[in-house]
Amino acid sequence: MPEYAVLLKTSLTVGYNTLMNRIKALSLAELSDGSMKTVRVGGKVLTIARIGQEIYAIDDACSHAECSLGSEGFVDELTVMCGCHGSRFDLVTGKVLSLPATEDVKSYRTEIEGGDVWIIL
Repeated sequence: MPEYAVLLKTSLTVGYNTLMNRIKALSLAELSDGSMKTVRVGGKVLTIARIGQEIYAIDDACSHAECSLGSEGFVDELTVMCGCHGSRFDLVTGKVLSLPATEDVKSYRTEIEGGDVWIIL
């Protein structure tokens, strides 16, 4: 491999690792299928939900009245309903699906590795 290619590959790898903020959130065993949990990850409060073998993460505060989606909400397939006023959000995208909320919540990429759930911030 030419010297410039090695240098470029090294630079890209180092850049990728420094740009990506990957943080362990919890053990996969802490979430049963169809359940949610509120966790603090990297200074953010997130709702983490398990549907089958997939893990989803969104901001915990409902965009309507800032109620906790993870501790006061209900999960139904790929949506979470706020327990305070009934707003619904898509667990994959964070998109608001029903009133009274009108603003989306942020969704986060997740990874499962070694029995642990990791969040990409």
